Amino acid sequence: MNLPPIVSPEEWQAARDELLVKEKTLTRSLDALAAERRRLPVVAIEKEYAFEGVEGKATLVDLFDGRRQLIVYHFMMEPDSDHRCPGCSGVADNMGNMSHLRARDTNLVLASPAPLTQLLEFRTRMGWTLPWYSSQGSTFNADCGLDGGFGLSVFLRDGDRVFRSYFTTARGVDRLRTDFNLLDLTPYGRQETWEDSPEGWPQTAAYQWWRLHDEYETQSAVPMADEEVRV
Repeated sequence: MNLPPIVSPEEWQAARDELLVKEKTLTRSLDALAAERRRLPVVAIEKEYAFEGVEGKATLVDLFDGRRQLIVYHFMMEPDSDHRCPGCSGVADNMGNMSHLRARDTNLVLASPAPLTQLLEFRTRMGWTLPWYSSQGSTFNADCGLDGGFGLSVFLRDGDRVFRSYFTTARGVDRLRTDFNLLDLTPYGRQETWEDSPEGWPQTAAYQWWRLHDEYETQSAVPMADEEVRV
């Protein structure tokens, strides 16, 4: 397995300082993008949606839990399906204590079209405590632009009025995953073939190494066969 160039402490510091300039530029660009996001218009939600949670039936307003802002992660789980999405599960694994969000008048929940019993069984297996609501029988996912996929929606509440302010999916959800962001700081990165890495870096096809967190010890990750490593 190849290594990055080995240099003196002085050379390393110079290279690090050069990269830091670009990192700070990116940080300011992300700040500017967030400022634009805060200025997006909103659209009123006129339809009534029915959800079911551990405390019974709920409306979209109920999902706010009395707060002004709501983030909904659309967890990919269909009724009566045996598929348990490792990608969505990885997102949920990386959602920690919600106290900091709630201190800023914001709630976060998971929502799926599968029945509540199916959701809670899997939540127990995974050891999660995040609120998870079933939207079975409603058009909530479809109205949010999803057809069996995953995504993230943001809502704003003014009394009993609810507005949709933001939506993202695909790579837009990457920022929710602390593990991906931490791997992006390491020499080998996420070790997936789409990444622009030096020749000889270990890489496998995207998605194939992902597992439910209780399966890594029982199912080995996809081996890095010679044809899967860029050399």
